[in-house]
Amino acid sequence: MNPLKSAVNVHVALTVGNIDKSLSFYRRLFGIEPTRVQPGYAKFDVQDPSVNLTLNEGVPTGQGALSHLGIQVKSTEDVLSIRRQWQQAGLETRDEMNTDCCYALQDKAWVRDPDGNEWEVFAVLEDTDTSGPTCCSPRTALVSIE
Repeated sequence: MNPLKSAVNVHVALTVGNIDKSLSFYRRLFGIEPTRVQPGYAKFDVQDPSVNLTLNEGVPTGQGALSHLGIQVKSTEDVLSIRRQWQQAGLETRDEMNTDCCYALQDKAWVRDPDGNEWEVFAVLEDTDTSGPTCCSPRTALVSIE
């Protein structure tokens, strides 16, 4: 039996520079309260999409290279709905509609957390044989919300 098939959810642990700013952002991103908050630490048990997200205050160690984080949805309407939720929560969004990225034609909306981690919500419209030259690259036009 493959133990991954019985996994409860994905766990993502982020090192953040300021726990209070990050708590504010992630409350608005997911629309929920953290399940645990301790000095320098917070945990969000997000049900939809299923993820165990922890925020650990500190200085990044330079290990690894996170590109971005994402939430895949079924349709452009879902992308636009989540983008509206983010905007209503006070997050600044950036759109990439009908973009060729990661060998798929996609519609996307992006936000950036206080530490510069970018989150996308996206829908795959169709598979392609190309990956655009700016696929999933950070944009300076998006400003983090504090």
